[in-house]
Amino acid sequence: MKTEHPDKSFAQRPNGDPRVQYAAIALSLMVFLALFFYARQGRSVYDRDGIGITYETARVLSVLADSTEEDPSAENVLRGSQELELEILTGQYAGQTIQVTNYLSAFYNVDAKEGSKLAVSINTVEEGVYSVSVYNYSRDLWIWGFAGLFALVLFAVGGKQGLKALLSLGITVFCVMFLLVPLLVQRGWPPIPTTLAIVAYTSFITFVILGGIQAKTIAAALGTFGGVLLAGFLAWGACRIVHISGMNMDEAESLLLTAVDNGLKIRGLYICSILIASEGAVMDIAMSISSAVSELRAVNPTLAPQQLFRSGMNIGRDAMGTMANTLVLAYAGTSLNMMIFMYAYDVSYIQLLNTDFVAIEVIRGLAGSIGIVLTVPVVAAVSAWLPRLRPFGD
Repeated sequence: MKTEHPDKSFAQRPNGDPRVQYAAIALSLMVFLALFFYARQGRSVYDRDGIGITYETARVLSVLADSTEEDPSAENVLRGSQELELEILTGQYAGQTIQVTNYLSAFYNVDAKEGSKLAVSINTVEEGVYSVSVYNYSRDLWIWGFAGLFALVLFAVGGKQGLKALLSLGITVFCVMFLLVPLLVQRGWPPIPTTLAIVAYTSFITFVILGGIQAKTIAAALGTFGGVLLAGFLAWGACRIVHISGMNMDEAESLLLTAVDNGLKIRGLYICSILIASEGAVMDIAMSISSAVSELRAVNPTLAPQQLFRSGMNIGRDAMGTMANTLVLAYAGTSLNMMIFMYAYDVSYIQLLNTDFVAIEVIRGLAGSIGIVLTVPVVAAVSAWLPRLRPFGD
């Protein structure tokens, strides 16, 4: 007797329809490329081969003299100077050799060795007339190597899914660096709406790449956007109450100088930083809840949406504590030096809580954490009820 196997619903397919997934990815990349070229159109660039300062790579041919010595008062860092013979490896002066004095201090400390590569700054004052100074260690190859190690580990542990994660991460980084930033700086788009659009786009493309177009990925994407939107709204309200804006940030003065030549709007940049920083943690908890609810439905299709919602809430409650810690501790880690400084100088309670820096970091951490917490009911509800709608359900 022939057994009939009914077609699985859209929600029950492991990765949705692959054709729809590939079409969505292709369309998303086309949108990205169109906006990428639009954002960069007409951008003015500096002439790196003309007059002015450029940064190039050089090799130390020999250390001609070394008068450095350890300074016990500064944790034995080297102080003094070195006379170096360098060969310039890149740029318009590649192949030329030059003698450079390398000064070492407690805060500017590049200990050159024969054969090592350095980053140097070259100041061209007129054609063929230039001076060279040591800028820093040459780190680019090591940084790329470390990035390669990350990709290798991701692939070794995650396999095909690891490659998908790497692709989605690359797209997200490119969207922030080469789409969001040019749109804000070059085109003068309003910061908060533009950042929200980038968050929605990167969330969607990430979940589509990782899981295809299906109920759980759409629920996770909607939940991510909802959680980030709530975090941004709460941060905006808090900033209005305590009078914090982009003008309070440490980089505000430099940004103002940058904004003179374009339409950059500074006031919304602080909220934008919160939206971007909270997206990763919100995506994590959104996918965890959505995937868990999807598995519960697959194991027991008779579960009602109310039961699935309660299960999603229980799963979210277990995860949101660690996620909130992740976000707050990330901000605390970047602020550790400032916290040490405040403790060492015994900053008073009133001064502490009324300092711009402290208020900025507290609002950033709390707004992101509240966004994570509020993501739980949003994703639980969407995951529980969305598959009952066509084309997701039966």
